[in-house]
Amino acid sequence: MLFPTTIVGSYPQPEWLIDRAKLAGRFPPRVRALELWRLPEPYLAQAQDDATLLAIRFQEQAGLDIVSDGEIRRESYSNRFATALEGVDLDNPGSALDRSGHPNPVPRIVGKIRRKHAVEVEDLKFLKRHTQRMTKITVPGPFTMLQQAQNDYYKSEEEAAGDYADAVNAEIKDLFAAGADVVQIDEPYMQARPEKARQYGLAALNRALDGVQGTTCVHICFGYAAIIHERPSGYSFLPELAGCRCRQVSIETAQSHLDTSVLAQLDGKQILVGCIDLSDMNVETPEVIADRVRRALKHVKPEQVVLAPDCGMKYLPREVAQGKLESMVHAARILRREYRAE
Repeated sequence: MLFPTTIVGSYPQPEWLIDRAKLAGRFPPRVRALELWRLPEPYLAQAQDDATLLAIRFQEQAGLDIVSDGEIRRESYSNRFATALEGVDLDNPGSALDRSGHPNPVPRIVGKIRRKHAVEVEDLKFLKRHTQRMTKITVPGPFTMLQQAQNDYYKSEEEAAGDYADAVNAEIKDLFAAGADVVQIDEPYMQARPEKARQYGLAALNRALDGVQGTTCVHICFGYAAIIHERPSGYSFLPELAGCRCRQVSIETAQSHLDTSVLAQLDGKQILVGCIDLSDMNVETPEVIADRVRRALKHVKPEQVVLAPDCGMKYLPREVAQGKLESMVHAARILRREYRAE
């Protein structure tokens, strides 16, 4: 399909499920944050299932071609997976600087990082049971998880990143075996810490994809609009992703007014063009969104473009998020008519 549509990963969680004011009033949790949930443990799993079903239906109603579970069961994009690994002490967390420069409690590495069991496979199976559309699920990347941890065990960051990569690799293979159409690896800290990303982050990402069969995507961003308000017009780490094994690269262009000429350096990659501004509570018109995508189309072939929001949709009011997604789907229709006529 020309110009397919999807979300980056998250969709707004309902107020009856999670305390959205608390969620927005703090940095994204790296350790567990059970205090955010409004329901006690005996009822939480069923409530998360119900909210996930709503997120799937809302994505379908908006007209998205590829749907996710909305990351409804997660307190953040990364901590559900990162805190399920062997080798981290969650009872005595460490501290690490967030990309905003503030300290945040994080998993403390006290032993060899290993994946004890599949973490998100049941989430994917639930998604597949409740939609006939293509499915996508996200996992945190090895480089980003290491940046969100305190290393009290490994002699080098490279060694730690390698073990995180092996854990992600096993998870991705299980997700494809369970029927995922797309698996996205979230690596926002490659943008935040580009020198380390060049030193060992790209190698860790490729290790996480070793032997993987299926469509994979790497997402790199400037941070949530709800938390990071200033953003540059260019990425500090992006052309390097031409050397990653992912078929797709997910970027933001709307909030940053990205200079899209950099996309020419990702020749051969399919690009998820972030074309919805999540710092603006107004719903853009389809033509505004189409214009943002046209800026990318100066440097990327139409068949290589996927429409998506910038990341962090979970922080939007649901009616705003839904309106923006519907407008994005209309923009895709405009572009399909336009480019099929050529």
